[in-house]
Amino acid sequence: MNDHSLADKIKEFQNKLLPTIPDDTMKVLNAEMRDLIANGIAETSINVYSHFPDFDLPNANNEPHTLDSFLTHGPLVVSFYRGAWCPYCNLEINALQKSLPDIIKAGGQLVAISPQTPDKSIDQITASQLTFEVLSDIGNTLAKACGLVFTLPESLRPIYAGWQIDIPGHNGDESFELPIPATYIIDTNGVIRYAFVNMDYTQRLEPNIIIEHLEKL
Repeated sequence: MNDHSLADKIKEFQNKLLPTIPDDTMKVLNAEMRDLIANGIAETSINVYSHFPDFDLPNANNEPHTLDSFLTHGPLVVSFYRGAWCPYCNLEINALQKSLPDIIKAGGQLVAISPQTPDKSIDQITASQLTFEVLSDIGNTLAKACGLVFTLPESLRPIYAGWQIDIPGHNGDESFELPIPATYIIDTNGVIRYAFVNMDYTQRLEPNIIIEHLEKL
């Protein structure tokens, strides 16, 4: 499976996971997913040809990084993800790490951004042997500026707790706010040239599509 697409790896993961989830839990998960999609957040988020918001965010070592500091070195790929607790996010992060040499060859840089605290990012960097920057968007400030934030519904919180997923513990607050998984390609003028935003957290952008768009810049 090592050469399969990210979608293939997600499907393989789902084939193992979904049969273990009780029917009543699946009904709640599916109903909330439909409601979130119907809210239209993905359609109103920042999109192509808009200027990406400026940011000044800490990495896992609490070192600040700004948008301009990246763009002086070339186009930037920004991947918003929910956190190290999310298996779909981990599959995506690992796929991006595997494709990093090709992203760099295409002239791009890569940064992943989540609301989790820097210490949680350190754990993820170590576990996945990441060699790109992972920034902490505490309070989802940048994600809110991009129009990506939603609040995890009350009905899902006991389900997540049952899976030992502690979102407040990861994010360092009690808001239960999360970003929609999203990927942006930003040119050196700070303009978004490609955007992938999907309210369905099981759907992620293939790294080869990122590389194709970088090569067009």
